[in-house]
Amino acid sequence: MNPYLDEDLVALGEQARRFAADRVAPGYLERDRTRVLDRGLMKQMGAMGFIAPELPEQFGGLGMSCLAAGVIHEEIARADLSISYINLLGSLNGQILAHHGRPEVVRPWLSRLIAGEALLALALTEPRGGSDAGNLRLQIERAGEEYILNGEKTSISAADQADAAVVFGRTGAPDSGAHGVTAVLVPMDLPGVTRSRFDCHGQRAIGRGSIFFENVRVPASHRLGEENKGFVQVMQGFDFSRALIGLQVLAVARVALEETWVYVAERQSFGKPLSAFQGVSHPLADLDTQVEAARLLCLQALWLKDRGAPHSAEAAMCKWWAPKLAYEAVHQCLLMHGHGGYDRGPMEQRLRDVLGFQIGDGTAQIMKTIIARARAGRNAVPA
Repeated sequence: MNPYLDEDLVALGEQARRFAADRVAPGYLERDRTRVLDRGLMKQMGAMGFIAPELPEQFGGLGMSCLAAGVIHEEIARADLSISYINLLGSLNGQILAHHGRPEVVRPWLSRLIAGEALLALALTEPRGGSDAGNLRLQIERAGEEYILNGEKTSISAADQADAAVVFGRTGAPDSGAHGVTAVLVPMDLPGVTRSRFDCHGQRAIGRGSIFFENVRVPASHRLGEENKGFVQVMQGFDFSRALIGLQVLAVARVALEETWVYVAERQSFGKPLSAFQGVSHPLADLDTQVEAARLLCLQALWLKDRGAPHSAEAAMCKWWAPKLAYEAVHQCLLMHGHGGYDRGPMEQRLRDVLGFQIGDGTAQIMKTIIARARAGRNAVPA
């Protein structure tokens, strides 16, 4: 019995798993080949209440727990990690809009997001560096009742597919660091917005790319949070997404392990099942143990968030450990399948898909610094 999941959450997970098996999994390989995100599938997810269910009912959400969002998220991810980005981006951007936006501006966007009718990107990373996230060059200048944006964001998930983006840029002095950053909601159909797409190793259905802003005018009402405080205020929601990412990649590792245990128990070699050889079964047992432990850590982080308790360190642990562990687990599972695992198929695609999370959304080095500051104090671990 999982200490964090009650009967209702278990039932919710089973419902999401059936949907994922029936609707999401069958197109996994094809979406990777075509690099096309299925908007019809996204609307089906919205109709099921599977996108940002934790958002308040006043915005069209279900008012469920963050744990509920995590349970749904991992079941979609085990079927297709790229499709589970719909859940990840929905929850992350949804919380930002709900907590920091003007209700009259964000309510229509949240309604569409929850219904699976709109996809939002988060535009933070810039070409000059990703880890130094507060040191931005994209300019956001106030001009009466508008903001004017000029600059580039890069390595943005769903860059060329998003309907709108939460964009971070500099409104303060050049040397003001994170304390001169403002966030705004930018519809992607505004004049002056252009986009590109990269040819990435994995996560190809959701994709990554650059967004360019040339004298893009956005109403001042689209600001999220206070001017010059967007980074400090809005980035608090990243603890939530880091725990979700942990569940996301671990779900991929779990399904890979499940399939591999079945395979090594059935495959015969030297008159015995492969699982009879300790060189086969022990590495899988080791990884299975760690994956179960990491999943509990992710659920604990969401459990703490639901109770309003500090969870930044736990979320950072999820973000650095889970992607590394998931890659190791899927890699080992691929090797256990031999040449069949190396061939184009679910196992090699899973390996490509989970790798990117060791890079994006905060590197292991940054996450370990967050943990160290939480334990030793910020003054003891300076920037």
